[in-house]
Amino acid sequence: MNTRPEFNAARPLSAADEARRNAIFGGGLYAKRTTIHPKLVHGRWRNIKWVLLAVTLAIYYGAPWIRWARPEGMPQQAILVDFSAGRFYFFGLHLWPQEIYYVTGLLVIAALALFLVTALFGRLWCGYTCPQTIWTDLYILVERAFEGDRNARLKLDAAPTSFDKVWRKGGKHAVWLAIAFWTGGAWNLYFHDAPTVVSDFWTGSAALTVYLSFAALTLTTYSLAGLMREQVCTYMCPWPRIQGAMIDRDTLQVTYRHDRGEPRGPHKKDQTWDGRGDCIDCNQCAVVCPMGIDIRNGPQFECINCGLCADACDEIMVKVGRPKGLIAYDTDAAVLARADKVKASYRLVRPRTLFYVILLAGVSGLMIWGLSHRAPTVVSVSRDRNPTHVTMRDGSVRDGYTLRVSNRTLEAKAYVVSVEGLPGAVIHAPGEKGSGSTFTLKAPADASRSAKLFVTAPENDARPASLPVTFLIQSGDDIVREKSTFISGDGR
Repeated sequence: MNTRPEFNAARPLSAADEARRNAIFGGGLYAKRTTIHPKLVHGRWRNIKWVLLAVTLAIYYGAPWIRWARPEGMPQQAILVDFSAGRFYFFGLHLWPQEIYYVTGLLVIAALALFLVTALFGRLWCGYTCPQTIWTDLYILVERAFEGDRNARLKLDAAPTSFDKVWRKGGKHAVWLAIAFWTGGAWNLYFHDAPTVVSDFWTGSAALTVYLSFAALTLTTYSLAGLMREQVCTYMCPWPRIQGAMIDRDTLQVTYRHDRGEPRGPHKKDQTWDGRGDCIDCNQCAVVCPMGIDIRNGPQFECINCGLCADACDEIMVKVGRPKGLIAYDTDAAVLARADKVKASYRLVRPRTLFYVILLAGVSGLMIWGLSHRAPTVVSVSRDRNPTHVTMRDGSVRDGYTLRVSNRTLEAKAYVVSVEGLPGAVIHAPGEKGSGSTFTLKAPADASRSAKLFVTAPENDARPASLPVTFLIQSGDDIVREKSTFISGDGR
């Protein structure tokens, strides 16, 4: 993919293209931002973006308020990252800090899915579901409600200061700040109980970190979606540069079909189409673009594959009586094939996409297997090192151990502890009355409990100095075996 925009020397450049060309070919590394006012367009891809905008925002703002029944004393929030308790709750799943590898696996799956989508459809993620795109679309919607569509906004920007201009601009920024505020607030709800933190926030009793994160996220949302917009994608996001390694001639991207559109030029009613292309050079594809580019200049790394230019072009094609699809999702290979009068073919299955599918299936399979075989109980046994053992007055030998049991279920459990491989062993816990061949350790739901245990073996001259033993920890059908060693001295 060409990472530099291609400019048609035979056609005058727009102000935005001129600024970009100067920045790339001699005007410096960074072009002064030219405000982009994309025009509202209607069509298939715009409707899909509206639906995805509504769905993703509803999930983001609403998910922290979903309740999920858990035992008393545990969070009742369906999705919660609880740093104070060291837990991640996701509906019926709850992960411990030691299980961070599941989060790593989830991130790997997300990355591979993004690679696969990019190899198949280019920057589809950027155009439809990237948070920057979602919030920018929302901010433009608010801007349009206060200031009107593209031409009205351009006129308002050029107009002298007046009451009408001040209230429209001021109202827009006030709503932007409100959206940014609730965006930052919603993020906090994923790390605290939602009703509690909202109540604490407004009564001034929330933690300082809550107020700081509210302020930081309010500022960043307002700045990125309201003030910087396409600059975030062009200058801050690394993905436009990385994607070049994942796409090829068979990747479906928003494409100007120059084989059909050229030569372009104005067209009058009842004028013949012979000897010319379908593009009437109306520039509508450029004025609706939220990135401020002209798709007819060829592949450009700023393009986010949102398809709005295709919607705008389709509207014009209908008006002039030409077939839709002059700008559409297409591949470079197909465009070149049609230019050579060869039937275009599309290859969704190819080595790179197969590679991503295999990796994605493998990592997903490992995650599913790991979650389905997730141990409800995790046990660790540490033997005392000093002293390694104690010989009692009656000749018996006692070793000390620290037993830690993690109950990762949502039910309290009583674990029966015994020792295998050491005949006649007696277990005793300091501070507990009595001793016997077993010891019972109670662990609350989703919690760990530790116990100091003394294991005493009767005198036995034939017993080796070091003997492997196994601690058996059992609660109903949940059985865990943990190996350790029993030291009885130099042997007899």
